[in-house]
Amino acid sequence: MLRPEGSPAADASGERRIGRVVIVGGGTAGWMCAAFLSKILPKGQARLTLIESDEIGTVGVGEATVPSLMTFNRMLGLDENDFVRSTQATFKLGIEFVDWKALGQRYLHPFGNHGRDTPEFKFLQLWLRLRQSGIEAADDIGAYNVNTLAATLGRFARPSGEAAWPFSALRYAFHFDAALYARYLRRYAEGRGAVRQEGRIVEVLQRADDGFIEGVVLQDGRRLEGDLFIDCSGFRGLLIEETLKAGYEDWSRYLPCDRAVAVPCALTGAPDPFTRATADKAGWRWRIPLQHRMGNGYVYCSDHISDEAARAQLLAKLEGGGLAEPRFLRFKAGHRKRLWVKNCIAVGLAGGFIEPLESTSIHLIQTGLLRLATLFPDKGFAQADIDEFNRSSVREYAHVRDFIILHYKATSRDDSDFWLRQRDMDIPDSLAHRIALFQSKGRIFRQHEELFSDDSWLAVFLGQGIIPSGYDPLVDVLALEDIRRNLAGLRAAMVKTAEALPTHQAFIDRACKAEALARA
Repeated sequence: MLRPEGSPAADASGERRIGRVVIVGGGTAGWMCAAFLSKILPKGQARLTLIESDEIGTVGVGEATVPSLMTFNRMLGLDENDFVRSTQATFKLGIEFVDWKALGQRYLHPFGNHGRDTPEFKFLQLWLRLRQSGIEAADDIGAYNVNTLAATLGRFARPSGEAAWPFSALRYAFHFDAALYARYLRRYAEGRGAVRQEGRIVEVLQRADDGFIEGVVLQDGRRLEGDLFIDCSGFRGLLIEETLKAGYEDWSRYLPCDRAVAVPCALTGAPDPFTRATADKAGWRWRIPLQHRMGNGYVYCSDHISDEAARAQLLAKLEGGGLAEPRFLRFKAGHRKRLWVKNCIAVGLAGGFIEPLESTSIHLIQTGLLRLATLFPDKGFAQADIDEFNRSSVREYAHVRDFIILHYKATSRDDSDFWLRQRDMDIPDSLAHRIALFQSKGRIFRQHEELFSDDSWLAVFLGQGIIPSGYDPLVDVLALEDIRRNLAGLRAAMVKTAEALPTHQAFIDRACKAEALARA
């Protein structure tokens, strides 16, 4: 039997199935991985071991998600109300951006669709025709998105399977305590047979003939061996980088923010059903409401502000009393050049990090795991599978990168060196092409099942001040009065739906209110 170059042969019994999976690192990435594999792998096929050390803290800078997390939780069979209660979660209808296009201006990037397409035309083209007619002035695009309307009113409800449009168009994600989510998934994974080993890794063992990882040694001398290793060790990349030298694609020329400082504070009112991202002179600040506290942070570029000044700026903007000492984080935007090397796959921060803007980190963990499931190896570790995993992973990171860059590039701010640098920077050709297409006639093309939808690109393009100069000329077949009447009807239906929803707090109180956490 031919053996692919660089791959290990089957063991003496001829058994090629992966029998031992070792996850290095806990936190959100590690326990998402353990929960996922404990669910999808046939019972008894593989022994799952997760190694983490209580001495090593987790990053946990972001506590906001995108709607795809619902798919992950449902795949695990989690009860959503129980998940919300257990993680002190609230609901997220989108992200409000303040001062990004210019000081004093704000917009919402909502989940869900704007308006409603006709069989012939996209809603955006109808809106553009009306807006550019010179006869009728169309409302702001947010007036045609039920998420935007509900978020503005502070309202929320969860659509049922029988919900009628436009309520059925409402999409949501979550804000939650990342440490509580990791703890929640740990209980799930251990209940399905995953085993946690406490300890710090002091040595990684590689086979002499091909460099594949065969085991790790803990500080107390224990040796843990495996067939497949998943690196969830965070930015360090203990296996994927320190051991296997995967390399790093540095994107700091586009995304120069390289540090963050985070601190929780007390809630001062009912939690909003949206994240807020406020641009600052050297980066931006996040505001994430949970049931038991508010998460706050400042993501910044160290070339333009000191750590101490960033800390002071963050603390000065808190709405409630601080609940802990601020924590600092250093990072470099980018990703490993290869996320799968030999018998090791990097998941989470070990694989890459764009930055917290748009809440993509947990989604990238999830898609990495789904990609692993699609290309799950045997002990042969076929190079074609590895190459496909790496190719599609890098492509996904690039799509997310372009969307994030758009927020920084499309700005008229000139009040600091940071924003002048971002406004004038060169951008990837892929993003420049997207901008040119939209500026021409409002055309958006989603590629390769990428994360952000046409409606997400639309919200940020318009919110950041990129307005198409034209529209699809085929729309001229429609009478302006018919378009006006259509849009007025859509807007009235969405306003009525949003106003009929309960408040965000009332929905939580009725369906999934968490117990108060004991203070240390």
